[in-house]
This record gives sequence, C-alpha cells and structure tokens, in this order.
Amino acid sequence: MIAVTVAELLTATDGQWHPPGTSNNGSGEPAALSITGDVQIDSRSCGPGDVFVALPGERSDGHEFAAAAHRAGAVAVLALRPIQNVPCVVVADPLIALARFAAAIVARVPELVIIGITGSSGKTSTKDLIGDLLSRWGPTVCPIGSYNNDLGLPLTMLRVDQRTRFLVLEMGSRGVGHIARLTEIARPAIGVILNIGTAHLGEFGSIELVAQAKSELLAALPPADDGGVAILNADDASSGYLAGCTAAQVWTFGAGPEADVRYDAVDVSGGGRPRFRLSAGGHQVEVALQLVGAHQAANAAAASAVALSTVARARPPARIEVAATHERLVDIGLGLGAARPRSGLRMELNDRADGVSILNDAYNANPESMRAALDALIAVAGGVRRTWAVLGAMGELGATAHAEHEAVGNEVKQRGVDRLVAVGADAVGIYAGAAGEPAQEEGFVHVPDMSAALHLLRRQLRPGDVVLVKASRYVGLERLADALLEGTEQT
Repeated sequence: MIAVTVAELLTATDGQWHPPGTSNNGSGEPAALSITGDVQIDSRSCGPGDVFVALPGERSDGHEFAAAAHRAGAVAVLALRPIQNVPCVVVADPLIALARFAAAIVARVPELVIIGITGSSGKTSTKDLIGDLLSRWGPTVCPIGSYNNDLGLPLTMLRVDQRTRFLVLEMGSRGVGHIARLTEIARPAIGVILNIGTAHLGEFGSIELVAQAKSELLAALPPADDGGVAILNADDASSGYLAGCTAAQVWTFGAGPEADVRYDAVDVSGGGRPRFRLSAGGHQVEVALQLVGAHQAANAAAASAVALSTVARARPPARIEVAATHERLVDIGLGLGAARPRSGLRMELNDRADGVSILNDAYNANPESMRAALDALIAVAGGVRRTWAVLGAMGELGATAHAEHEAVGNEVKQRGVDRLVAVGADAVGIYAGAAGEPAQEEGFVHVPDMSAALHLLRRQLRPGDVVLVKASRYVGLERLADALLEGTEQT
C-alpha cells in the first residue's frame, strides 16, 4: 500500500481523531503518524504501521480486538466509536470508510489501468488468467480467491502502490445495484462480462434481471474516446443487450467467426487440459493450457482480450487490429501456457499415488458450471478410466431449483458418467434425474451426508478412477475432497 499519514486517512474517510493520550512516537498529532503497513480486518495479522478496521459482525465485534491490534503495532483503528487507550479514527460506518480510503489510495496512481470482471460463472478463473498475462507486462495487483464484494474489493485496491500498472477486480452481484456500488469505489476503464446464466436466479428472479445487474459494470466505463473498453461474450444470448448498455468501445470473445478474439479447434484429449487455436487481428497462435476443462478456452480468450485492450486503450478509441500484433499474440500464448491454478477449489486436480484422481471444483455450483465440470470429468478420464460424479446441491435457484437439479442428474446420465453419488437431502433431485423413477441405474446412489459418501467412496474407489467433487459452497463438499486425499500420497 502507498504510505500515508493518519491525517490523510482522516480526510479520506471524513473521520474524527480520538488519540489514546500517548503514542509510540511521542506525538498524538495525526500528521505525524505514518501508515506504512497494510489495512487489516483480523487483529491477529496486525503489525507495525498497519491500520485495523473494526468491523461489527454477527459472531464477533472487531472493536473487541482493537486494543490487541494496537499492541501489535497498528497505528490507528478505523472504528464506530472511541476505544479507551487506542488511537481511533471514528467514522459513521467502517465499511464505507474503508471504501473511501481505498478510492483515495488508487487515485494517487493516475496511470493505473483498472479492470473489472463479472459474470455468472468463471469469474475467478478468468481473473487469475488476466493477472498472469498482465504481470508479464507490468506490476499487477490481482487477488487470489474471490475478493469480489464490498469488503474484498477495497482491500484489494489498497494493495496498490506507486509502481502498480494494472489492477484486476472481480465484481460479484446478488441483486440489482450491487455492481454499481462497487464501480463507485473503483472506476474501471475496462469491463468484462463473461456470461449471463442462472447463478443466483432465486435472488434475481429472472435472467433479464441478471443481465441488468451485470450491465452496471458496463454503464460505469468511460466512453470509447476516453479509452473505455467493454469485453463481451459473442456466444452469449445477452451480448446484444449488453453492448447497448455502454458508451465504451465493445470487443467480443468467443468460439464463432464474428468474435474479435476467437478460440477454436479445442482439444481436451490430453487429460482434460485444453489445446486450442487463438485468433485476433488477423493473427493466430496455438495455446496449450495447464488448466482443466474445455471451458477454460473461453476464459483464456476473455483474458487475452483484456490484455490486448490494455494496449489499445493507450490510443483511444481502442482498436483490436492495432493491439493484436503477431508478437503480442505469441506472448499471450506463452503466458496462457505458463498459467497454473491460483485460486483453490476450482478445477483443482490432484492425483493420488494409487492412481485415483480427485477433481475438486467445490467452491460453488450452478447449472452451467455443473455441465462444464461434468465435461471436464469425462475429458480427464479420456474414455479409459472409471468416472465418479460426487455432487451436492446448487443454491439460490429459487423456483427453478427442482427442475435444474433433475436436469443436472440427466446430464450425468447422458454423458455416460459411471457412478453418481448425490450428497444431502437437497441433492435428491440430481439422483432422481439420473436414475429415473423408479430408479433404474445401479451405479447411481443418494446418500444423506458427507460421512456416508466418504464411507462409500473409500470402499468402492479403485486405482485409476477419476472423482469430481462439486456443489454450492454452503454444502461444504471441499471437506470431502480433502478427506479423499488425506492419508494418501499425492503425485
């Protein structure tokens, strides 16, 4: 983070200074107190020069740990109220104050290119690829994991320093207005919408509202003449509507010939890791990913479009033909080929010493990502290994939940998956869709919980099997994937 004084923190947050009476450097004056560390929300992570944000929560109140944070070296605590013997910047809302502070820090780097990414699925994997590519061209801040909400986004922004050239921000949404709020904190110049799908459909109510919510990212972009670039999925049915939501230059990625950045000739015969042809600006390059799943080719094309747009926007309006030179496309191909999984629980493939492979994609699930994961399972198995789909429920689907779970079960059957273990009461629809009514598939079972699933798998797995583990995060199936690897050597 860029070093600032407590006085500058006060100005950015519109806070009130409440000194403890004494300070580590003998002065209680805010202008004399330097913030040289990081912003922390966990007092156990605090060190000299940090700022601690005391967030009230359902289970614990950060204010209770403010004194410990100060003893560990925190220069000041961003708090709702004064705390005895602790230097505090008192604000009306610490979360809003954190956002204002993040915006003030980023504003100190005027040449910084901010990229925002959203979509119903694939955000984190694509965000990681973008980070890998842009890091080849300059210092890049791109968080590991899904720091995509009102807390994670400003914390990511605060990692920027004067050297940072690119800032990559994932933006999640659970309703109309959420992304608009995030774009008020970070003003992106480049915006990516990967797809419009059924994730969180129970909260949004319709695909149209999902598209409307995601379009808030595009509406916040600068116009084309000022370097704004919107990157859309040409294969998505909502791309036409989304293109009309922005004054930025519109670029597309996709598998079809009309896409500005195109991927085709996808081959996953090499253990599920896609090889494909990437084309842009009249040039093309062969790409071999180390990531698992054919769907990663689309994510790679989106990431490539972002990388190229950072070049083109230097002379707005952005033009794909200007940016996509053969040399740059070759460099992007090399970067994509070197990329490794960065954020856990997303197509995380581990091989046990006994030859069993565990494909852990348990971070989250929706109908689209379920289908992609099943395709990856089949590709990893390569037609010669026995396949297991260990699936839990998909959350936030609203009135469509029963039908969507049955549809996933039917997809399991149609793809020829050898074994299905549907885990938990909410996943019974997956079993019903696969086995039929009455049940006709001997290899498909429904178990009440993870313990029963683990017991079954430990008894029935054999060397060479490939096991997909996937569900919405609330199910916690990542613990099952960990248990399957526990006590076994990995290769």
